[in-house]
Amino acid sequence: MSLASKTALTALGVVALGVGVVAVRTATYKPPAQVDFSQVKLASAPAIDQAKAAQHLAEAVRIQTISHQLVTDNDYSQWDRLHAWLQATYPAAHTAMAREILPNKALIYTWQGSDASLAPIILMAHQDVVPVTPGTEKDWKHAPFSGDIADGAVWGRGSVDDKGSLVTMFEALDALAASGFKPRRTVIIVSGQDEEAGGTGAAAAAALLKARGVKAAWALDEGQATVKDYPLTGKPVALIGIAEKGYATLVVTAPAKGGHSSAPPKVTGVTTLAQAVLKIAGNPFPLKFKGPGADSIRALAPQASLMTRIVVANTWLFGGALKAQIAQSPAGASSLHTTIAPTMLKGSPKENVLPQDASAWINYRIAPGDSSADIMARARGATKGLNVTFRWDKPPREPSPVSSTSSDGWKIIAALASDGGTTPVAPGLVTAGTDSRSMSIVTPDVYRYQPLLASLTDFEMIHGTNEKMTLENLGRMTKFYAVLIATSAG
Repeated sequence: MSLASKTALTALGVVALGVGVVAVRTATYKPPAQVDFSQVKLASAPAIDQAKAAQHLAEAVRIQTISHQLVTDNDYSQWDRLHAWLQATYPAAHTAMAREILPNKALIYTWQGSDASLAPIILMAHQDVVPVTPGTEKDWKHAPFSGDIADGAVWGRGSVDDKGSLVTMFEALDALAASGFKPRRTVIIVSGQDEEAGGTGAAAAAALLKARGVKAAWALDEGQATVKDYPLTGKPVALIGIAEKGYATLVVTAPAKGGHSSAPPKVTGVTTLAQAVLKIAGNPFPLKFKGPGADSIRALAPQASLMTRIVVANTWLFGGALKAQIAQSPAGASSLHTTIAPTMLKGSPKENVLPQDASAWINYRIAPGDSSADIMARARGATKGLNVTFRWDKPPREPSPVSSTSSDGWKIIAALASDGGTTPVAPGLVTAGTDSRSMSIVTPDVYRYQPLLASLTDFEMIHGTNEKMTLENLGRMTKFYAVLIATSAG
């Protein structure tokens, strides 16, 4: 046999071996974080009057607890009004639970359980809403704070984010209390007053709980939901956030001599700053198929196309192509790495004046596994040789810990989110921020899931125009919270 023939046979054997490995790995692939929902026994819960629930949400929407950019613009009487409304609207819940109003107007409710050996659970929903962008009011089908009930929905700012959660949670609590339910496990409700403007309320509540020695089994807040048209499968998928990204804004400054623009030097502060920003943005954090973002895809691979299953089961071979495919959308890319977004610039106060310094603000969303120290080191390395300085705009917030997908809390939440085992469930990474990040000091497991069923385009209404809670979702959410509490605390 000639050398060429031997070489060809060897290559053919290698290819055959590779194909065989790919086929075996695909056939035997088992996704992580799977729950046998038949083994999760969910409690029954009292029926809830959905017409009244819709009316209650409408009333809550009309209370304008708006977190403005400047806290001095906030009308805090609206928070007082909301507190009084909750007390009057849900008398059974307020009789069963102890209420604390913190100085910053955050709320803590405690429904004491009968068994002190059981770690409590924490449920969260914030009180505040974002403003309506001036000039867009005319684009709303119903006035932003009307609370109109029309076309099968409750309309208005906060109907979803996050008074939808707050109201449906209290509907469940009130119905349970009125039915005579007595929890064995303590239930704690934390409602921050400023989630949309920093989350100091939830942080203060978490610090107070920690000082009291509270060690909760798990916490649940908003963050992700059930997506009707999840891109990977084209079908409904329930995503439960098990971590959220950190947040940091780096201020890059290029000092300069300044002077008159009629006689500029070869290098100005603005040109130096421009180079620095381009170098930092041009040196992105590498995409990594690991962590919660990757876990979503791993968990859902069996529901996807054959080609997707082959690729996910064989990342040793197709990992690069997989990351490139995911990164084709900004949302996909953000799930696999720390993002870099230059957002603000400052230079001269006048067009014919050379600035004595020019600055850029670069916002980072920090993926689990990275840190603010990594960001600073990467920025310094990218701009080596340029005359620039660095500082944090505010102290960075590191990524949250990653929560378990085998805890009792995960099993119950996932079983409920599965709609009786009919909807695939996957862990996910929350790329924005929630109040729940503060709870990591009192519990190892924080989950982020709002029991909504909506399409990707539907979610654009959050912080946008025509925010509304469908009556179908209102019913889903009241039942979810009632069963969750009855199962977890009963």
